[in-house]
Amino acid sequence: MEALIFSFTRHGSVLSLSILAFLKKKGWKAASLTVRQFAEQDRELGEITPNLQEAVQEAFLKAELIVFVGAVGIAVRSVAPFIKSKQTDPAVIVVDESGAFVIPILSGHIGGANAWSHKIAAHLHGQAVITTATDVNHLFAVDEWAVQHHLIMPAARIVKAFSAALLEQGKAGIYSDFPIQGELPPGLENVSSGRLGVAVTLQKECRPFDQTVLLHPRILHLGIGCRRGTEEAAIAGLVYRELRRLGISMNTVAAAGTIDIKRSEPGLTRFFRTYTLPVHYYSAVELQQLPGNFTRSEFVLQTVAVDNVCERAAVLSSGGGSLLLDKTVADGVTLAIACENFTVSFDTVRR
Repeated sequence: MEALIFSFTRHGSVLSLSILAFLKKKGWKAASLTVRQFAEQDRELGEITPNLQEAVQEAFLKAELIVFVGAVGIAVRSVAPFIKSKQTDPAVIVVDESGAFVIPILSGHIGGANAWSHKIAAHLHGQAVITTATDVNHLFAVDEWAVQHHLIMPAARIVKAFSAALLEQGKAGIYSDFPIQGELPPGLENVSSGRLGVAVTLQKECRPFDQTVLLHPRILHLGIGCRRGTEEAAIAGLVYRELRRLGISMNTVAAAGTIDIKRSEPGLTRFFRTYTLPVHYYSAVELQQLPGNFTRSEFVLQTVAVDNVCERAAVLSSGGGSLLLDKTVADGVTLAIACENFTVSFDTVRR
């Protein structure tokens, strides 16, 4: 996570150092830039070069969070030329020079500006000034919550329509294929049907409400084995066939696992690269020592010293989750799919 802080006066530069220290403590790779005369007075301050416009343009390319210590007008004029989409723009926050008010002005929900405004305000003993409609009306912000919990969201227009309907109706339902933990935030009811609602599910076609926002957790893990020389197309074909049969999108796959002797298998390596999947390579001993009931193969045991590769690798990769798909074989490929133990949590939702 990268953050950049801009300030323009002596008081602002001093305050920026406090914000800088706080963000670094929270795990951010952060820097504070100011005008030359103040940058020369403290080695922790960098200079805004070659000018503010180009410095802000660079910040938009590399930073997830931009903080301006100063007037809102300066911040608005500085970022305006570079704004593209709420899906991609960094979070932008303005802090007045006294630290009394912390104001998110861009990417409040998806970018996290609202949440970080609250945190920075608490650090400065100031007040976060939140203007987004769902927050003002103390209602559930589905996009902010989805980002916090790494859920795959639908198109922005669907989220926008949901938020507008929630503001009009004052409530919405939530349906989940997974256990729900924590008190529901204002505006949500634990119901499985109705006019408006959110569905947390792996299924692509789950529509329990007349107007449904589908949120997919990325919690599936592929366990794959294959014969030597198996082509990428055969591996992808089996994966997609089984995901389609289960009614699940490839986007819900978080990672994959296999045996370490397949580390340099060309087709398997290309498959992992094509779909940018993190891969866990396990030794035969690691796989065989995993407790559980798995489909046993004497041939596989004699060949690679473990009785099952795909099921064991999928479960290990998922952190001990449960098998959603048992060993399935086609065209020299063996596939299993495991699901992480997942809970829908509202414990961290701001109220």
